[in-house]
Amino acid sequence: MKKILLLLNAMLYFFTSCSAQKGGDNTPVPESIYDFKIEGLSGETIDFAQFKGKKILIVNTASKCGHTPQYEELEQLYKTYGEKLVIVGFPANNFMWQEPGSNKDIAEFCQKNYGVSFPMAAKISVKGKDMAPIYKWLTDKKYNKLENSKVSWNFQKYLIDEQGKLVKHFDPATKPLSAEIVNAIK
Repeated sequence: MKKILLLLNAMLYFFTSCSAQKGGDNTPVPESIYDFKIEGLSGETIDFAQFKGKKILIVNTASKCGHTPQYEELEQLYKTYGEKLVIVGFPANNFMWQEPGSNKDIAEFCQKNYGVSFPMAAKISVKGKDMAPIYKWLTDKKYNKLENSKVSWNFQKYLIDEQGKLVKHFDPATKPLSAEIVNAIK
């Protein structure tokens, strides 16, 4: 019995370490942020190659979170710095089931309550074994060449510079219009 358990543990380690270079759905993780093509809330494709030359702020969002009012500041930030910044929201239901709706429900909520005009991706997972490849890129130094991080809650923010390099991440409580974020964008 002990040998079987050791064998099973070894197999589990092998399979989890082999899949570490892929996203949760076994999709390979691209080398560059500009190689990502993501499904949008309405089924359109968000092609990150179109953002070359702009800063990109990636935010995991949820409509039933204490940080949900940050949508308002994210929209203000997007309208103020839109010539040099794009914001991409990634709805995720990873924290206390705070994003339970469908893509259609999320799109309606964002438009009705906050007038969101920045790109919003289809709902994904930002942690765990089903983590989306873009979040694997954002959180793994092997891909982003800056740091390892973990998404700690809804509205964690990742800033990518005009050359496609991750430069910083901000914790969920950091407001989008905080001096820290605005100065990093300017």
